[in-house]
This record gives sequence, structure tokens and C-alpha cells, in this order.
Amino acid sequence: MIVFITRRVIYSIFVIIAVSILVFLMQMTFSPERLAMRFIESPKQARDMPGIIVSYGFDQPYYVQYGRWVKRLISGDLGTTRFSGRSIMDTFKHYFPMTLELNLYAIPCVLWFGIWIGTKSGGSPGKFFDHSSRVFTIIGYSLPLFLFGLFMIMFFYGYLGILPPGILSDETSLLVFGKDTGFIRYTGLITIDGLLNKRLDVTLEAFQYLLLPVFTLTIVSCAVFARVIRSGIIDEMSKEYVDTAKAKGIDKKTIIKRHARRNALLPVVTISGQMIAGAMDGSIVVEVIFNRIGLGSWAANAAAIIDVPAIMFLSLFTGVCFIVCTFIVDIMYAFIDPRVRIT
Repeated sequence: MIVFITRRVIYSIFVIIAVSILVFLMQMTFSPERLAMRFIESPKQARDMPGIIVSYGFDQPYYVQYGRWVKRLISGDLGTTRFSGRSIMDTFKHYFPMTLELNLYAIPCVLWFGIWIGTKSGGSPGKFFDHSSRVFTIIGYSLPLFLFGLFMIMFFYGYLGILPPGILSDETSLLVFGKDTGFIRYTGLITIDGLLNKRLDVTLEAFQYLLLPVFTLTIVSCAVFARVIRSGIIDEMSKEYVDTAKAKGIDKKTIIKRHARRNALLPVVTISGQMIAGAMDGSIVVEVIFNRIGLGSWAANAAAIIDVPAIMFLSLFTGVCFIVCTFIVDIMYAFIDPRVRIT
């Protein structure tokens, strides 16, 4: 186990270095003048464009600029984002809790609902539930996320007048995000901070605003897991160990839950790792549609205004998330399937 972890850590370091090089090369696609533009705040500074280029080293060879960038990265100096006018780390600390809170509730719902549908459908192929779930998964798999999200807003908020988009109402937002209100943001997660501040009303309102985006992500995303689990269950139920278990008198429900589903979970673990890594970078469509300002909205705005420091940081952050999730998935394989050995 220790040898495996050591190998994975070394491997991850090399991958992170490779990702950092790719991210840096993305910056090099811009001209020195374009890179210097983010440091210009007045017409007077614009006239000194050559001086700014020399001052920040944009005229130097790529390897020299990469070394300086890595040095700043290690020291925590990631630059300033044009989106908020603050440092990259301050902006990240502000928006990441919004994305984390959304996925903290959405991802378990996606996994549980998808696995439940896939298990029940694969356990009774050709039955009414199987046909119904296949129609549901096909629709969910092919339905654009933005279209379903807009439909949810139009129906629940536009027609019924409930479940509005956003994070909180204006009055509660002033309490939570305002200064000298007595509300302490311990974690940045409003549902949890509401409980820690003994404000159950804030927690309940935060849950109300989370319902639609979580529901939208669950319905659209769980279709993939349901289809994978269904195929896996059907495949496992045709194997010899299932026939042996049936011969021993074990009922079908127990065989599915204790044996077939466990063996069918390996592909789901892989997909889950990829989904979680991508979700941590922000569900851009959901955050924009439901007006939840998190990493997804930050990424969309950074791309729109070509905010180079923000784009580079978010790209590097996404790469690290995928590396960490891949590492966790490899370890989980051994716990799910005893046939897999960690060496």
C-alpha cells in the first residue's frame, strides 16, 4: 500500500508539472502586448507599453518566463483577476464555497438515484420499470442541461412563483454577506454556516434556493450512471457465480445487492471520479442559469473578457482535481473488487 501511494504521488507530481507546462503554453499564445494589457489602467500607462513588457519579462524566452511563473505560483502570487479586481486566491476563496455547496448536495443525489434506477432496471430487464427507466435515461442523456434548467425556472418560478433563482433573497444576502451583521461565515457554505450561527431560517432558505439547481443536475446527470449500472447488472447476472448462488437457494434480490451490483460498480467509480473532478471546477451552465455565482460563473466571465491569470489558474485547478480524483478512484477499486490488488 505504501509503495503504491509513493508511486502515485511521484506520478502525480510529474503529471502536475506537465499540466502546468500546458497551462503556461496557453498563455504564450497571446502576444506580449496582449499580456501587458492587464497591467494597464490609464492612457498614460498605455503609452509606456514597451516598458511594461520589459518590466514583466514578456520579451524573455519561454523557459525563463515559465521559471518565473512557477516561482510566483509556489509563493502564492497568482496575479489579479480582472473579473473582481482582487487577487486570484481571494477570488477563489470567495466563489469556491458556492460551487462546493452546490455539488455537496447534487453529487450524492446523482450517484444514489442513478445507481438505484440502474440496479432496479438491470435486475428486471424487459419489465415495465426497465422500459420506463430506459426512456427516462435516454431523455436525460440527450436533453441539454441549459434547456432543462430553463424549463425548471419557467415552470416553478415563472408559473408557480416558487423556488426563485439565485443564492438567497436580498434581505438574507445582506445579513450573510454584509459587514457587521453578526453573521459569521465559518465555512462559506451557507447551509452549514446558518446552523453554526443558530439561524435555521437562513439554512432553510439556502436549501430552498438549492432545490432547483440540485434537481436539474440530478435528473440530467444520473442518466449516465443508470445506463452503466443497468448494463453491468445484466452482464453480471449471466455469469456462472450467479447460477451457483441461485442453486444454493439465495434469492435474486440478495444476489443483485451483494454480488452483481458490487461487481458492476467499477465503471461507475471511474465515471464518478471524472464527474466530481469536473464539478469542482464549477457547473458553468447551472451556475449561469440559476444565477449562482461560483467557479463556473467566474470561468465563463474570465473566458469572455480573456482574463489570462484566472483562466490559467482555473485550468491548473481542474487538472489537479482530476489527478486527485484519479488517485482516489484507484484506491477505491481495491475496496470494491477484491480481485483488484494494489501494488
